[in-house]
Amino acid sequence: MNYIWEAVGRQPPGQQPSGAETIQKLCDRVASSTLLEDRRDAVRAIKSLSKKYRVEVGTMAMDHLLRILQSDRTDTEILGYALDTLYNIVCSDEEEEPEENQQKQEDDLGARFTEEFIGEPDNITLLLTLLEEFDFHVRWRGVKLLTVLLKSQCAPVQSIVLVSPMGVSRLMDLLADSREVIRNDGLLLLQQLTKGNTAIQKIVAFENAFERLLEIITEEGSSDGGIVVEDCLLLLLNLLKNNSSNQNFFKEGSYIQKMKPWFEVGDDNSGWSAQKVTNLHLMLQLVRVMVSPVNSPGATASCQKAMFQCGLLQQLCTILMATGVPADILTETINTVSEVIRGSEVNQDYFASVNAPSNPPRPAIVVLLMSMVNERQPFVLRCAVLYCFQCFLYKNHKGQGEIVATLLPSTIDASSMSAGQLLCGGLFSADSLSNWCAAVALAHALQDNLTQKEQLLRVQLATSLGKPPVSLLQQSTNILSQGDKLERRGSHVQTKVGLLMLLCTWISNCPIAVMHFLHNQDNVPFVSFYLHTHTYTHTLSHTHTHSLTHILCAFTFPFIALLLSVCQEQVQALLESKELMEKELSSATSSAAIMQTEKSKLQQELQESKKEQDDLLMLLADQDQKILSLKHRLEDLGETVRSSGFLWCVSKLLRLILALDLTFPRRLKMRMIWMQETSLTMMMMKRKKSVMNKNKLTS
Repeated sequence: MNYIWEAVGRQPPGQQPSGAETIQKLCDRVASSTLLEDRRDAVRAIKSLSKKYRVEVGTMAMDHLLRILQSDRTDTEILGYALDTLYNIVCSDEEEEPEENQQKQEDDLGARFTEEFIGEPDNITLLLTLLEEFDFHVRWRGVKLLTVLLKSQCAPVQSIVLVSPMGVSRLMDLLADSREVIRNDGLLLLQQLTKGNTAIQKIVAFENAFERLLEIITEEGSSDGGIVVEDCLLLLLNLLKNNSSNQNFFKEGSYIQKMKPWFEVGDDNSGWSAQKVTNLHLMLQLVRVMVSPVNSPGATASCQKAMFQCGLLQQLCTILMATGVPADILTETINTVSEVIRGSEVNQDYFASVNAPSNPPRPAIVVLLMSMVNERQPFVLRCAVLYCFQCFLYKNHKGQGEIVATLLPSTIDASSMSAGQLLCGGLFSADSLSNWCAAVALAHALQDNLTQKEQLLRVQLATSLGKPPVSLLQQSTNILSQGDKLERRGSHVQTKVGLLMLLCTWISNCPIAVMHFLHNQDNVPFVSFYLHTHTYTHTLSHTHTHSLTHILCAFTFPFIALLLSVCQEQVQALLESKELMEKELSSATSSAAIMQTEKSKLQQELQESKKEQDDLLMLLADQDQKILSLKHRLEDLGETVRSSGFLWCVSKLLRLILALDLTFPRRLKMRMIWMQETSLTMMMMKRKKSVMNKNKLTS
């Protein structure tokens, strides 16, 4: 403490200043001293008091320390002291384990001073500029300070770094530092910086982060490496998870192929260290991020294809069938393989061909199903196998057919264990979890596959000696409606829910299965009664526990689905009948409309016909007058005209037309003929008159 008294001056004996007074004098010394050495000693003294008098130093000295960072850039020692002091102000003491209340107060202080520090964005920019200093103490302490600022106020600091010129690039330079301490702390800094910020994640990725991180992992020993490998993997997960742009960049950069050596395991897998288990677990998670079902189908399919082509899937299957692998790694490997093969026909076919190294060899699917129906296996492992089986059958009609075929009488081989036998055994075993897993697995073998639903109806079971066999469908419904006499390990609810899920999938959109279900007269009344009873009980009782409510819901919904599946065919028939009636009604409506149109046309034609008839009568009267006039003129010329002559015939013909009430087109045609004949007659009469006139002139 001598340098503190040297900095603030000696006090008279018996008068010891308080901490606040000492800090105030040191701050005055920093502000007023013209010599660099004096300012350096004062800052060093403030640093030594910053942990004990955190509030006082943060309140009185922060502005002076920031001015030191700006004005004394040439002296790396004073910069290091100032950065260390700021770090102590905003960060809680990590070496001690404070009580809960004290820790809360420390965190509140850290958040308060962090907000004060980042209240001026130029402070973060200044800190980023200091990271360019090569001096170890300045750069390392600057990294630590920025890391704790991100931990305390992540989003505001990210925003400032994002808009700062070359801000992210300066931080990426930390990974290239030859000093491992700075590089490792730079990894921690980038982990905090990339949390939940897609824009920063993209910038970091395009700053060649993938290449550098994979190099560090290889240098540190891959899965056998230490905590640095774990930090690199955590940063990779931050960059890739829920970021389609970075995932595509990772795939296009052929970085998937560089992941294959991570999963090379030897023959002896016993005695794995905790760090190796952690590293391999994160590596498997990284593979799952690339082929996650939440990604776009196209991106997932391309990654699955790349993993098969580079041999990564084959390497994962090797771990799957290896001995001595820790249970949690085996579980995560099963989940990873599941998502690598999900929906990929090539990968699914390869997985179906994988055999376990046993004597005799058994398919990997059979070995996994043996673990699923084994009640001594961990619950998470059994669920992982069920998920793997589901992914294997997803959009895989060929695989569904192969699984159902192992249950059919013509394909059962008594000398070997098949997938169908394991599922059927698990379906009716004494372990309720095995019942549920086997029922759900078998339901996935029937999902959206009408052919296999019909094929499974052929499966016959021998219930007891001397009794005829019953179908798998009938035995499942018997357990639901009549109960079974087995003393099951676990909840009977789990068994019944699993069977209901199987029946719902089986009966849905399968008329033949519905007929088989309805063939037993007890099935539908049981389903209706059970649904009514549980719904009524759940409605009236207000004292159910939370777990009982979930049990009732788990029971009620499958019963509703089963009842809907049974009624679906009748509803479909009614809908088809309704559609047919609607078509007939539409056709009748169209016919009526056509008839109405024809009626309107006929009425219009009738009106036109009457009008034409009236016009023709008028014309006939006019023609009669003309004929009479013509007759008189002929008589004046000395010609004899008889009533039975041509003109009289024409007049009679016109009257006949009117008497017959011919159609309008025919009347029109007759009228044209009459007009032509009349014109011809008139021409003949004119010619005859001309001849007579000539004869008179000649005589």
